[in-house]
Amino acid sequence: MRFIIMVRANAASESGEMLPDEALFAEMAAYHEALTKAGVLLDASGLQPSSRGFRVRYHDGKPTIVDGPFAETKELIAGYTLIQVRSRDEAIEWARRFPAPFGREMDGEIEVRQLYELEDFPPSESIERFRKLESERNAS
Repeated sequence: MRFIIMVRANAASESGEMLPDEALFAEMAAYHEALTKAGVLLDASGLQPSSRGFRVRYHDGKPTIVDGPFAETKELIAGYTLIQVRSRDEAIEWARRFPAPFGREMDGEIEVRQLYELEDFPPSESIERFRKLESERNAS
């Protein structure tokens, strides 16, 4: 089971001017080292502010590019950690250990969501195409 731990953005993360906080980096490094040692870490990274990003909006199936920044900071993601665990309970335990994302001086929030797996869908030709792609990706 894969889960993504998403760090919710705030005004400071969206400003793009956050000062490096050595204590916070040390806590996050220790947390990610523990995930790695347990063999559950798949990926993790911080995201640059939405002012440096864009969205693709679809109207009648046609894409339009919309440049950031985006107004609703509380709806944005500032970073993520992707884990693979045996159960939802294990994901909860790892989430509880996640350091305060902006340190002890600033409120923060994380959201944890399970990813779909191909096994969650009924067999079909398209799902088999995805399985083949996954197999080829894992082989390289």
